[in-house]
Amino acid sequence: MSADGPIDLRTALGWFPEPRDVVGVAGPDALPYLQGQLSQDVDALAVGSSARSFVLQPKGKVDAWVRVTRIAADEVVLDVDGGHGDALVARLRRFLLRTKADVDALDWRAVAIRGPGSAEAIAAGGGDDVLVAPAGWPGVDGVDLLGRAVGPPPGVPEVDASVYESLRIRSGVPRMGAELTDATIPAEAGRWVIDGSVSFTKGCFTGQELVARIDSRGGHVPRQLRGLVTGAEELPPVGAPVVVDGAEIGRVTSSAPAPGTGRALALAYVGRAVTPPVAAEVRRGDGGLPVTVVDLPMD
Repeated sequence: MSADGPIDLRTALGWFPEPRDVVGVAGPDALPYLQGQLSQDVDALAVGSSARSFVLQPKGKVDAWVRVTRIAADEVVLDVDGGHGDALVARLRRFLLRTKADVDALDWRAVAIRGPGSAEAIAAGGGDDVLVAPAGWPGVDGVDLLGRAVGPPPGVPEVDASVYESLRIRSGVPRMGAELTDATIPAEAGRWVIDGSVSFTKGCFTGQELVARIDSRGGHVPRQLRGLVTGAEELPPVGAPVVVDGAEIGRVTSSAPAPGTGRALALAYVGRAVTPPVAAEVRRGDGGLPVTVVDLPMD
């Protein structure tokens, strides 16, 4: 935090020690193998470039949402929300039959830098042992530093977890284990996620059929990720029902205070029939917490 209060990472620069798990895939068959497993066009990535991607179940639901970075002709690095690296390794190894590629967890850390001038802030730093990956969110500039021993750029202030989480929720960025589970259909997470994570021209990949069918029908899914805004600082409990006119329309997946505003923010999957903005309440043990359902990203 600054001396004047919480930093707003949409207008000011800050860093956070983001929990990320990192997985390396290398070998003569690494690129062809991943081309058939990831929703992103891995072959089209130039060495040194990155893109987001889904790793899907055969029926099209989410196993992982990753960033893939090509670091050599036959080697890539995948990073995923912290706590999900082991599952990603197991998933990628499952279909490796007679494939000349190794899938291994890497002992790397991550530093997230968000705010105007993120790329310029790290331009003079880094080095051969640090991977610099684009990490912009809707309305937010950002880069991530990945490596065995990474640190923040000099002169950039650290923000606390609530500031970073509030920014993620405001931006409508889903997180593994919260908005993204093995029951999630990718299109439910929003158009920004699909546009940045799925290639509809690359050819076949695991789970493609469901993703392509939904896209061909205009992206319509039974529920969509929405924002919730409270009028007070009380956090909507994760897992609590969201109710409109007495009917449950969804459940809270993440929540955080909105530093410096006296309010709280949350994410929830909400039935498609609900058109924001709309008044609702989050049910908890002692009654209802008034909220407004809003579009993402939040203004």
